[in-house]
Amino acid sequence: MVLEIELISTDIIKPSSPTPDSLRKYQLSFLDQIAPPVFMPLIYFYPADSKISHSERSRKLKKSLSDALTRFYPLAGRVRDNFYLDCNDEGVPFFEAKAKCNLSQVISNPIPRELCKFLPYELDDIKDLGMAVQVSFFECGGMAIALAISHKIADATTAFFSFANGWAAIARGDCAVAYPEFVAATLFPPRDMAGFKPSTGIVKEDIVTKIFVFPGSKIEALRDKYAYTNNDGEHPMRPTRVEALSTFLWTRFIASTDRVNKNDPNNIYTIVHAVNLRPLFDPPLSENYFGNISRITLTFPSMEDEWERKGSGIVKQVREAIKSINSAYLQELRQGDKHLNFLKERAAKSTRGEIITLNFTSLCRFPLYEADFGWGKPVWIGSTSFTYKNLVTFMDTPSGDGIEAYINLKKHDMERFEVDKDLQEFVSPNPNAKTFP
Repeated sequence: MVLEIELISTDIIKPSSPTPDSLRKYQLSFLDQIAPPVFMPLIYFYPADSKISHSERSRKLKKSLSDALTRFYPLAGRVRDNFYLDCNDEGVPFFEAKAKCNLSQVISNPIPRELCKFLPYELDDIKDLGMAVQVSFFECGGMAIALAISHKIADATTAFFSFANGWAAIARGDCAVAYPEFVAATLFPPRDMAGFKPSTGIVKEDIVTKIFVFPGSKIEALRDKYAYTNNDGEHPMRPTRVEALSTFLWTRFIASTDRVNKNDPNNIYTIVHAVNLRPLFDPPLSENYFGNISRITLTFPSMEDEWERKGSGIVKQVREAIKSINSAYLQELRQGDKHLNFLKERAAKSTRGEIITLNFTSLCRFPLYEADFGWGKPVWIGSTSFTYKNLVTFMDTPSGDGIEAYINLKKHDMERFEVDKDLQEFVSPNPNAKTFP
């Protein structure tokens, strides 16, 4: 459905306590510097609650956000020159809106491009902001809380689990909220970014985003299909849910877009997975370490004939690539220069069209549905269309057994991809359909 959202009010929420002068300049890390200048979006949907009015919900959200910003003070600051955050307590834009429909109409058949209307800004209209919030109230009494957090200062772990769940805990009066650790620049010292454009790859036109829902039983079937034996030829290795599903989607992407038959020997084909680096430190870092503490791993799949039979081989390659993100890699990454040169080279090749990539990021198995602000957990958490092509984001279904895949492709690629018969065998009959409790 076409959504109609009416803006009601705007406000600026500042930390409840001023940030000390000694903390006013928050240095961006190298990984923050190379992050794209876009908002990361997530929308939490809550049903009606007769015990609390819209105005009471709004007051509670503003008060608790102000308190949360005292702990997460960089989010209330402004980004300066891709080098540091001016933690000046300038505040977080807070929008309130009215959705002229019922909650069930939105989440029963969510359309990512329409869900963008719940966001306070376009994803690339980031300016110097650290964060923005929009709260939308439905005619049925339900509500949506949309968070837009700058990728320049946080990865998904920081943004949607550490901060969002911390804010929710403060709202419901839970005092046992862990304080974030703001030391990313000591882990990955900033570098001279001359010649590198973090915005490389951002595309606004002709991108189509659709949600494909994979039931748990179908994912288990893929795990069985792509099982392989290890090097000794005896011990079976069963891929994870994400490994199996990303491999499957890669094979369908290649098949449906006719890449194999039109294979250009000058093209480089890659599968990209985002990897959380926190567990790789010795000792491991907690999830409360703030910033972009994640990186990507590259898999170069075989593009030989009979590629579909190579599914288990691709899974093995993906697993080995992820394993290569180890302590030695981490040490090299912390030096920065070699990785920056690699990124510049890769960006140049991508601009020339030499790299065909499918990018995967997973929010599965994270505490996505724990954001209870005092009126219960969300009935659904959604995202929006993105500004990048060939991007896949995995999120758990509300029940936790299935996976929702947000797939962003160029329009002509999506038209072929979504009708692929092998793909259709594994998705829910109506990929976008959701059941409202």
